[in-house]
Amino acid sequence: MRYVVVPGAAGGGSLQPVDDRGTSAGPMEEVDSLAAAVAVRERAEHPRWVWPATDEVYPDLLAAGVVVGRCVDLALTEGILLGYDGRWGEARSLGAAWARLAGLPVPADPPPRSRPAAQQALFETAPESLPGGAAPLDAAVAVHADQLRRVAGEPLGDRLGLLVAAESACALVAAEMTRAGVPWRADVHDALLTDHLGPRPAAGLPPRRLAELADHVAAAFGGVRVNPDSPAEVVQAFARAGVPVSSARSFVLRRVDHPAVAPLLQYKELARLHAAHGWAWLDTWVRDGRFRPDWVVGGVVSGRWASRGGGALQIPQAVRRAVVADPGRLLVVADAAQLEPRVLAALAGDERLAAAAAASDLYSALAADSFGGDRARAKVALLGTLYGATGGDAAPVLAVLRRRFPTAVGYVEAAARDGEAGRLVRSRLGRTCPPPSARWREAQERAALSAAGEADQARARQAARDRGRFTRNFVVQASAADWAAVLLAALRRRLLAGGAPGAELVFFQHDEVAVHCPEQTAPAAAALLSEAAEEASRLVFGPTPVRFPLGIAAVACYADAK
Repeated sequence: MRYVVVPGAAGGGSLQPVDDRGTSAGPMEEVDSLAAAVAVRERAEHPRWVWPATDEVYPDLLAAGVVVGRCVDLALTEGILLGYDGRWGEARSLGAAWARLAGLPVPADPPPRSRPAAQQALFETAPESLPGGAAPLDAAVAVHADQLRRVAGEPLGDRLGLLVAAESACALVAAEMTRAGVPWRADVHDALLTDHLGPRPAAGLPPRRLAELADHVAAAFGGVRVNPDSPAEVVQAFARAGVPVSSARSFVLRRVDHPAVAPLLQYKELARLHAAHGWAWLDTWVRDGRFRPDWVVGGVVSGRWASRGGGALQIPQAVRRAVVADPGRLLVVADAAQLEPRVLAALAGDERLAAAAAASDLYSALAADSFGGDRARAKVALLGTLYGATGGDAAPVLAVLRRRFPTAVGYVEAAARDGEAGRLVRSRLGRTCPPPSARWREAQERAALSAAGEADQARARQAARDRGRFTRNFVVQASAADWAAVLLAALRRRLLAGGAPGAELVFFQHDEVAVHCPEQTAPAAAALLSEAAEEASRLVFGPTPVRFPLGIAAVACYADAK
């Protein structure tokens, strides 16, 4: 059974039972308390809930103590289907999906729900006004039925259906993780900042350590003051010193022999820490011992998650000491080692590479097979294949890989050729890359003109190569995102079933998951993570010799997981 749900004002809403084809299976019902109505049906029927957008509905249900098992997020589903049709960037809200279905002008998506709104009373915001004056529940029922038809009608229907289900489950995970929060010790974070930067400065002043390093930079340039935060000033200072540099980027400066380099590099590192995770970040994002980021499911074109502020997907090593489990609890952290190379092996069906990917360390197995035991060369070769490296030190090892693993290399090279030609490429489950940009099309069209010059031809070739590198990696990275989404869905289902009592998902980034649980249930949580990884591999790739091992550590502090 499915229930289409649309929240109303003052905590109420409306519900409509539908069958698995989206056809009405009972009368519509208006309720004064949507949370209470959902709770009753969840306990009795365990249905699949269908609603406009999880981040608009589920946080309020969670605030009322209501946890659901399954849902369909209409906005996420619409985004996947629009992408599949090469219509990236079109509005995907209920109003937009309904307007397209009804042949009406399509409105823009409303802005994301703000953090303060998430703290309001249940469903305090007014329901969305739909094009044509349609009733929101009627529109949601019609959009859901249409989406079911569209998924079933595609050649990748089963896989696409799995992707839609997994993405919707991830939306539930994201809301639950925001409510649970990452355990965070503000006092430890403050001490770390003090240790690295000096005491907390007064508003508007730089930390003491940054000021000292700026002084060291000036001394190295003969007493001339240079703003280390200004790339132009840094480049000019080196030029005045007779050491021309192409940019002030760290990898460029590391090749320069000059006394200003060391303090500049240290300044850059500490300035990033201060800007991204300094005291202002701590004041803004950590409350009551928890960091609660705004997760954005599928926020990157490849399907990877993003975050709306807070930098949740880039917690630097320097502050991971502040991520500490509550007393009597542990963090069970799982990392999918070498995920993208393993995904390539499974996607391509390259038996020789799959045999190497059956090992716990793919790079070592690859080195033993083809690179005389040199793990570093094997890693350079495989990553160069994934990311489109062609020259320099990568060229010789790429040639070896191409000879030894032609099926795997051919898979990504075919994706690159599709991209260069302006075609779409898809992940294993049907996640689809954006179509070529208007600038790309303009470059190709200008190059095709009889009057096109060499500059026009060069621009078109470069644009084609750039898109080819993108699509080469997209098919692998997006398929890795598919696998991670299914893993999260499988893990959440096991946790809800009580497989590790007291455990809750609190963190996810690309290929890493953290569960916060009582010490005594940590072994069970680790087992559930391994089971979920095996299920994800089976559902996404089918029978394959490729292993997707998880490195799992149960630790009191996140920094100790690696």
